[in-house]
Amino acid sequence: MELCGTAASSVRAVFMVLQLGLTHIMAHQQQIGVEGKEVILNCKRHDKDVIWKYKYDAVSPATIIQLSTGKVFKGRTPMSDRSEINQNSKHLKVLNLRISDAGTYICECGSDSNSISLHVVKLTISSNGHFLPDDDLELTLMHNSRNPQPRFSITLFNSHNSIVTPDILQNEAPHKYVLKLKQLKTTDSGTWMCNMHSDSPSITQNISFDVKVLGFENTHLERMYAAADSTVTLSWHLNFQKIGWKKFFTGQLNWTQSKAVTLLDFNATANGQLRETKKSSQTLFEIPEMQRDSTVKVKLPKIQLRHSGEYTCQLLYNRRYIQSKTELVVMQVSANPPGPLPKGAEMTLLCRVSSSIPSNIHLLWERVNGTQTDIKKSKQSETEVEVKVTAAGMWNCHLMEDNNMKLSLNYTVEEAPVWISYTVIGVIIGAGVLMFVLVCLGIMFGMSWQRRRQRAKRMARARQHLLEKKTCQCQHRMNK
Repeated sequence: MELCGTAASSVRAVFMVLQLGLTHIMAHQQQIGVEGKEVILNCKRHDKDVIWKYKYDAVSPATIIQLSTGKVFKGRTPMSDRSEINQNSKHLKVLNLRISDAGTYICECGSDSNSISLHVVKLTISSNGHFLPDDDLELTLMHNSRNPQPRFSITLFNSHNSIVTPDILQNEAPHKYVLKLKQLKTTDSGTWMCNMHSDSPSITQNISFDVKVLGFENTHLERMYAAADSTVTLSWHLNFQKIGWKKFFTGQLNWTQSKAVTLLDFNATANGQLRETKKSSQTLFEIPEMQRDSTVKVKLPKIQLRHSGEYTCQLLYNRRYIQSKTELVVMQVSANPPGPLPKGAEMTLLCRVSSSIPSNIHLLWERVNGTQTDIKKSKQSETEVEVKVTAAGMWNCHLMEDNNMKLSLNYTVEEAPVWISYTVIGVIIGAGVLMFVLVCLGIMFGMSWQRRRQRAKRMARARQHLLEKKTCQCQHRMNK
């Protein structure tokens, strides 16, 4: 009896050791899945008759699916109708994973079994991953698993595979983590990755997610200089096709000078196409047809000073908008009087821009092959500069930003032929003679008119005198 008891005790001890070893092995079989995706759980047995069971906490395991019969035990476990067994590998695939699917999965083959602790993470992205520039990205990580509960360290990689450091808004480890990254840029668009790591139990999982920041390839204010009578095309390159944006948004192209004018209304469809909805009847502009390259354009043929102003392309999404501006400055050179310069005459060359310019920009007249005295520079913030010219030659007007030349226009002063000079002199002399003759005629006419007026006055006085004399004579006769 004692021997039997000792033997029985030894058997129980061995069984307990084996059970502890098995439990230790099972504890290290950890796997993590992401809600909404699928997970494949490996079965170490490759026999024909395999049964997969699910257990959460202290509840007895329930059968998910049995390979030999191909029967799915619907209703027994939450994932039964979303599970399938691979006929060859005996692995279990769970589709459309839910956070409630966390727990222990057991692959049984007769008396043998292996188990896997499945941890499920739910990743929630603010605005469903669609943002405008300067928006904040907020990530919420919900975690569900059976004991032991892992505590994760989280590393965030942006679309350029660089580590970024978000603000931690909430850290209710091991169940919930809330991270915030401020002021996204259009260059942040792409696939990001969240790395979750736990030392106990040992788990590492990468979760990828897409970030789409709608905007323009060039977001800063652009100032464009153009010469009068040239043809200019202004364009705005949108990034919505490049980043795979599938949300509906609208847009407008506006021109502002003394007042705002809407040149174009458009929208983007869910299949990634731009569509024009309204076009201005302004004859100063040409609006090309919408292309498939995500570009909004306006063409200005033979521009004049009146074409200048601020051109703004605006995108509206989810009751918020972003915009990109292009300021068009038109530059023009002219002469007064225009045409060839007669010998000994003077001409004024005028260089001007259509709108005010920053203090670091100025206009500069410079004579080609001239001297330092042939240079005339505008004062700070002046929009025009003029120079007096008395000889033929070529002059250049430069628009300078700091020490960089942004635009240059030339004006050639031609010397008038000699006959033109003589003609001009003759015209001047003739005009002088004509003026002298006209003055003389005016004086003569005035003197003649003055003499006639005085004669008329004398005759009027004589008639008055005769009338008075006759009146007196009649009165004298009546008195007699």
